[in-house]
Amino acid sequence: MAAPILSLRDIDLHWGADPVLDRLELHIGDNDRLCLIGRNGAGKSTLLKVVAGLIEPEGGERWVQPGSRVAYLPQEPDASAFATLYDYIVDGLPLDERDQTYRADVLVDDLSINASATPDSASGGELRRAALARTLIGEPDLLLLDEPTNHLDINTIQWLEDYLKSWRGAMVMISHDRTFLNNLATACLWLDRGKIRRLEDGFQSFEAWQERVVAEEAEAMKKLDKVIKEETRWSVEGISARRTRNQGRLRRLYAMRDERRNTVKAAGQVSITLAGADRSGKQVIEAEKIGKSFGGRALFENFSMRINRGDRIGIIGPNGVGKSTLLKILTGEMAPDSGTVKIGTRLETVVIDQKRAALKDSMTVKDVLTGGRGDYVHIGDEARHFATYMKEFLFAPSSANTPVSALSGGERNRLLIASNFAKPSNLMILDEPTNDLDMDTLDLLQEVLADYKGTILIVSHDRDFLDRVVTSSIVLEGDGTAVEYAGGYSDYKAQKALLAPAPKAAPKEKARVTSIADAPKKKAGKLSYKDQRELDNLPAEIEGITARIEQMEAEMADPELYSRNPKRFDALMKELERLRASLDEKEMRWLELEEMKDQLSQ
Repeated sequence: MAAPILSLRDIDLHWGADPVLDRLELHIGDNDRLCLIGRNGAGKSTLLKVVAGLIEPEGGERWVQPGSRVAYLPQEPDASAFATLYDYIVDGLPLDERDQTYRADVLVDDLSINASATPDSASGGELRRAALARTLIGEPDLLLLDEPTNHLDINTIQWLEDYLKSWRGAMVMISHDRTFLNNLATACLWLDRGKIRRLEDGFQSFEAWQERVVAEEAEAMKKLDKVIKEETRWSVEGISARRTRNQGRLRRLYAMRDERRNTVKAAGQVSITLAGADRSGKQVIEAEKIGKSFGGRALFENFSMRINRGDRIGIIGPNGVGKSTLLKILTGEMAPDSGTVKIGTRLETVVIDQKRAALKDSMTVKDVLTGGRGDYVHIGDEARHFATYMKEFLFAPSSANTPVSALSGGERNRLLIASNFAKPSNLMILDEPTNDLDMDTLDLLQEVLADYKGTILIVSHDRDFLDRVVTSSIVLEGDGTAVEYAGGYSDYKAQKALLAPAPKAAPKEKARVTSIADAPKKKAGKLSYKDQRELDNLPAEIEGITARIEQMEAEMADPELYSRNPKRFDALMKELERLRASLDEKEMRWLELEEMKDQLSQ
């Protein structure tokens, strides 16, 4: 066997009294393409810094083959010491190659970096691309990449994948992006309670292998003392159960996609535990021929769609094409330049964008979950003990009094998700929610979203996450079009590949209607007397039915009702179902009449 390019032997490192790395052994060969996996807080980033030589362990030995270059991409790059991003990138060249700045020019061009930008003016995505260029420019023998896809759009992620596929050196990657790891990793390192286990196979085999290891360990733990078992098992328990549940959820997702596919226009045409909330109206959002431009450039135009209760819509596209703008327009936060957006009734919205502004460093995990009020988390009308709720979100009971400042980035995001999901909602907005999330938290997020009864809008660059969660995808290509495709990212790519190129419009022929003002004019008119009277009466009828539903739901909330009066309970259930169907019907009729009224008045 050839000598490794880098080895760690008997590495020890502690956080307080707890071991992070416990007599750890690791050997990296010169052609290894390794993914480093572990639960949140296991010490993956710490281990990568030890490998990079940035953290000195308390015990053990780090050995690097003489003459070998090691380059490290941190999870949070810091370019503040440099005047421009270009200076930051060039600093990654070895001292004896500083004259070869053409290598920086190539990477700046490939990664579309504004080289003259100052670090404090750069966006998170641009700083990440500059850090990538700085890491790659020296052509090291060993690449250490900590969450390289964070803040990158799909096009840049695919460029990076192609670049690394032809990389001649070794690499170790920490990433939550399953597709990225599937495409690159040839072996897996599992960091678990301070030790490394190695699988000589790609990431696609990791989860099944991990499940077998967990099952074997669970069997062995039956012989241990009960207290020890509770302390060690929490980090791995439930994996098998989650895998089984997720298969059922995926089957439900595919069924929902089939249903959604029937409502999506032909491709290529421009067109866990959660707090309960009252159901929204059946139609949540209707966009009709909307368009938006900035600086004379059309982000999208003539885009129409309907989003119904229960839909899960992904918004996909490169950075800067208008994904967040479209999201704001669809939710009523921003007005379109052309077209109309109608927002449905009885919406209760929760927004999760991972800014973590609500998390204060001095707060404890318990404080965040309970709002600093007692020992219970209030989820709608239900009060749940915080310790039980913590376990659902993969927190050890012993971490209840851990301050937010001591949590890793992934743990903070998991805590943010837990606190937001305790709020009542029927519309959830997730703007790039997967940045900085570890796989445990992503699994949990996907699991909870699968059980969510409301409507979801997601902006994301995570291809696997989109495939697992959404029922349809709105794709902005950057050419002024927005197109809805049934299914997730993989479905979009497959459908797009089947599309023949659209014929070009004749030079003098208008290619498409770009706003309502361009549409053929209709003679102004008004609703018939009967329709206008129905439209006038519908709001009161809807309000009356809604009030009746609320009264019945309040009566059914009595936990003793079923045992005390089962006939009354059954009657309420049937009447509630009838009233909800009637409410949906009247809301749809109100929307139809409003649309007729708008068309007649144009």
